[in-house]
Amino acid sequence: MTGDTGKRAAEMGKWNMAGRTRGNLIENLMIVVMAFYPLRHITQGIDFWDTGYHYANFQYMGMQHMDPMWLFSTYLATAAGNFLTRLPNGDTLMGMNLYTGLFASVLALTGYFFCTRKLKMPGWIAFLGEMTAISLCWCPTAALYNYLTYLLFLAAFIFLYEGLTKEKKGCLTAAGVLLGANVLVRFPNLSQMAMIVAVWAYDLIVWLEDRRRKPAEVHRSVRDGAGFWRRTLSHTGWCLLGYGGALLLLLHYIHICYGIEEYITGIGRLFSMTDKAVDYKPTAMMMGIVGRYVESMYWVVRMGVILLGGMVLFAAAGCLERLLAGDTDSGEKRLGSGIVRLIHILVRIFWAGVCAVVVVWLYRRDFFSFLYYSYDSIWHSGPIFLMLTMLIALIRIFHRNSFREEKLISGMLILTIILTSIGGNNGIFPSLNNLFVAAPYTLWESWRFLRYAGDRRIGKGLVLAAFPVKGMLVTVTGLCLFQFGAFGTKFVFAESTGIQEADSYIYNNAVLKNIRMEPHKAQWMSELSEYANENGLQGKEVIPYGKIPSVSYYLQMPAAFNPWPDLDSYNPEVMETDLARQETLIGEKGTEKPVIILEDKFALYLEEKAGEESLFPLSGEERAVMEADPKWALLMEFMDRMGYEETFRNEKFAVYQ
Repeated sequence: MTGDTGKRAAEMGKWNMAGRTRGNLIENLMIVVMAFYPLRHITQGIDFWDTGYHYANFQYMGMQHMDPMWLFSTYLATAAGNFLTRLPNGDTLMGMNLYTGLFASVLALTGYFFCTRKLKMPGWIAFLGEMTAISLCWCPTAALYNYLTYLLFLAAFIFLYEGLTKEKKGCLTAAGVLLGANVLVRFPNLSQMAMIVAVWAYDLIVWLEDRRRKPAEVHRSVRDGAGFWRRTLSHTGWCLLGYGGALLLLLHYIHICYGIEEYITGIGRLFSMTDKAVDYKPTAMMMGIVGRYVESMYWVVRMGVILLGGMVLFAAAGCLERLLAGDTDSGEKRLGSGIVRLIHILVRIFWAGVCAVVVVWLYRRDFFSFLYYSYDSIWHSGPIFLMLTMLIALIRIFHRNSFREEKLISGMLILTIILTSIGGNNGIFPSLNNLFVAAPYTLWESWRFLRYAGDRRIGKGLVLAAFPVKGMLVTVTGLCLFQFGAFGTKFVFAESTGIQEADSYIYNNAVLKNIRMEPHKAQWMSELSEYANENGLQGKEVIPYGKIPSVSYYLQMPAAFNPWPDLDSYNPEVMETDLARQETLIGEKGTEKPVIILEDKFALYLEEKAGEESLFPLSGEERAVMEADPKWALLMEFMDRMGYEETFRNEKFAVYQ
């Protein structure tokens, strides 16, 4: 017997070891997927707006070729990007897409390890959540001020959680340091200071739970509230120490490099830009966020009504089941259990059918689409997912059976979703780009509900069934995950929408080597690159105008003063000063005139102004917009005074020298 027992123990040990090996192999495979999936589009598509604009600022960092307002409001992100340009292949679009894409990889892996190691989520749920978060990264990784913001915010999130739950003062200080540094990554990150609310709320939760203990075990300081204030002030102080220390250190560095006066002037312009860029006004930004949630209530209300109908149906079916299965006065059952079970099964089949009809109804009402190269596919499902996350978090905060750590993580996620969208003009879409803890959390809590939630009896006869809620939750969550996954595989950012049919290459531009792009863009850029190569334009200063800032980077031509001068946030008064400085340099110091590259419609405007006829004349609306643009008027006057002439023209660009 002893020998048999030892043999079975040895076999069991081998079995457990094999199970752990398989588990480690699967996790390692998931880690590899999360690391490389964010890089899936690094060779696809070119964008004339944001991508090249950011890379141009990285490559030509400094006050000579950048707008000081942009330099100082995104200083750490620009400095990090400038470092990346110095790495191997950092002078190519594919190389920079690779390096910046790794920030999304680090975000996903950090979120995964936090969720599995600290929150103890099942690995497959955390993996599915991180893949969802990656798929929703609609913003190009070239916008490093976003991804570096998310990375530091996530690290601060983790340190704050660890510091509060484990009483580690060093972690609280580290969280403050990261949030303070984030202000230099992107100035609107100043709003992240509101994460201190999580500290106060957690300390309040701890104090309330301590007070609910037996009176004999409660210290007087707890009953009187002195312990709460002492604990909260201590936690707040350690956080503020790190926050203020990081800010002072970084501002001192900027003072040494540029002078604090330049920083104050640049940031001051950031506040004044709302005179022209009205979508950056605080009221406009807040209305953009609130408005999307209010708009989404259209779907929430209707799905809520359907769910309410399901609850009534199941309550009625439950009453009928109990009535049919109940005992009569004579002690005999009314009907057999077979009929009751049939009703039980039929009502669930019916509800499954209702959920399927809901999906069809949502599609017919344009709740989602199959155009995964555009935002249409997530335009409504994205906000619904955010609202579902915040609803679940609120329920867990106020649920009597939730642990204090769960309440903390739930509150911090609500703050993260709200704060991430503040400071931009994209409504709630920045929050969709930063779900590296929120997405796994939502799936985890949903899975726990599906697995453990049961019917709840109210009073003597009414029973609230969990099945209709579970059915609707599976329907909405499953639909969102399908849309997000398909969106992630197809969508590549370009201008105001995504890229389609990117199957062409160009071979006369080293920056765009190995990049697949749409045929018409390939033709435009190939023609422009050929002209630039033949005329030695590389390295010369350029003034691009007309939503084509990326040509500065693609042609390796540093901006004379701003690679995107027609951007609303660039003030006309500042442009007038910059153009005047250019005239001084040209007239007094003999500096070479910057090359001017216009989008085609601006060249058409100049032709019409000169009395020339065009095969494709401007529309009245386009002409009115250009005539009302003070910066375009300044540039035309500059071109007239400096004697610029058109030297190249194709369907997209016109070059003037």
